[in-house]
Amino acid sequence: MEPQFKAIADHAVLVTFAKDVSEEAHNSVIALDNAIAADTPVGVIETVPALVNLLVSFDPIMTDHITIEEHIRKCLNGLKTKVITGVQRHIQVCYEASFAPDLGAVASATGLSKDAVINAHLAGDYHVLMYGFSPGYAYLSGVAEQIQVPRKPAPVRDVPAGSVIIAGPQCLITTLTMPTGWSIIGRSPNAIFTGDPTHPFLFDVGDNVTFERIDLATFESSNRKIDHG
Repeated sequence: MEPQFKAIADHAVLVTFAKDVSEEAHNSVIALDNAIAADTPVGVIETVPALVNLLVSFDPIMTDHITIEEHIRKCLNGLKTKVITGVQRHIQVCYEASFAPDLGAVASATGLSKDAVINAHLAGDYHVLMYGFSPGYAYLSGVAEQIQVPRKPAPVRDVPAGSVIIAGPQCLITTLTMPTGWSIIGRSPNAIFTGDPTHPFLFDVGDNVTFERIDLATFESSNRKIDHG
């Protein structure tokens, strides 16, 4: 479909490329985001990429919807959609039973052994699609089809930060202790918050992620390094 434009209040334009999530639509989102970053019009405050759309936020005192939409259309005319290749990120995961309360349930639901679920998770082709819901929550596509399970009927409270969770085709590493209805299959010692205000999160939208299995001793050693800087 042709990109659709929607005015959001008096300060933003939402550009939507598709109704359904697809790699093509998301690549178009990232390509437009990059094009606007390379030629930012006066008054634009930020752009927020999502699964199939891009929010362009602006200062309504400096510009307006018509001017921003015209600039976006100019960017779209010269847009070359291609496969996005971001930075390759490596994330450690410990699948110890105490860190993976839902690993057995995922195994039962998929007819696989726990080790087969772990191996399928490690083999996934992960890409950062968007940030949302909570600070640092990077939604990753690429969960292998054989371990795609739906959300739980009800969320579980007090899920620790660093939990590796899956639902459908997506995977996420929690950054805060909070509820989730996704399946918890492991925990990572890697810090998603960087402490750098100019680049607060480890991932950028478009990055690629590879998971690496570690044992409990390595997890505890990595955690000690983080705690002590």
